[in-house]
Amino acid sequence: MKQEDALKTLIGLLRDPDHGNFGSYGYDIYLPYLLLNQLRNRGVSDPDSNTTLREWMPHFYAAAWELCRRGVLRPGVNAYQAQSTAGGNAGDGYSITPFGRQWIVESERDDFVPTEPERFAAMMEPYFDRFGVGFFERSQEAIRCYGAHTYLACCTMCGAASESILLAAAIAKTKDEEKILREYSGSQGRSKVERILIGQAKEWMKREYRGYTSLLKYWRDTSAHGRKSGIGDNEAYTSLALLLRFAAFVYDNWNGLTQ
Repeated sequence: MKQEDALKTLIGLLRDPDHGNFGSYGYDIYLPYLLLNQLRNRGVSDPDSNTTLREWMPHFYAAAWELCRRGVLRPGVNAYQAQSTAGGNAGDGYSITPFGRQWIVESERDDFVPTEPERFAAMMEPYFDRFGVGFFERSQEAIRCYGAHTYLACCTMCGAASESILLAAAIAKTKDEEKILREYSGSQGRSKVERILIGQAKEWMKREYRGYTSLLKYWRDTSAHGRKSGIGDNEAYTSLALLLRFAAFVYDNWNGLTQ
């Protein structure tokens, strides 16, 4: 059990919190009883359940606090003068916010995409040294935006992270950071830097590069402007997947792109 596993489990339980015969006092979620009921439903004996619960609870406390940070949960009872407990007030009891109820309805994909910062960071970690601090910052912002269901911002950050990859590769190829940054800051800067990087590359490499970046660039540009975008969960989800694939592509073909 890790925090991201606990968070994924807790998101699923929020859709239909079942405390069984234990009850939840005046809270929407009473973590120990919610988990004990799940273990009982799996046929785990009470002594073993309590042992497991002691191992699990630190991770579920952290997961619940992450959902509080996102605005999905809040500590405390769900109504004025509802029954409270010392344990609930100490971190066992939570209530779902109005925003949280809408978030839960929208969160089905959160179960399947690696959209927790810790797990996503682990998948991106091999690329951080090569692509630099700008890539690290923007890729992590992208996943946090997805977790908060701010899909426009997620697409913007995915596009920005892909441009950090472009800059890192172009600088490695030319060994002239000042020139690349100057070109990038000018009119049609992204296109100019792309020509520097892949203008003389093999055709298959150009095709793959454009396949990964075309939607990232389009959604990045669309979401960064003031027009109605129509960008939602599908586009943000796909942007994260494309960013992962694009990072892997450039990393795996680094010598072919930069030499």
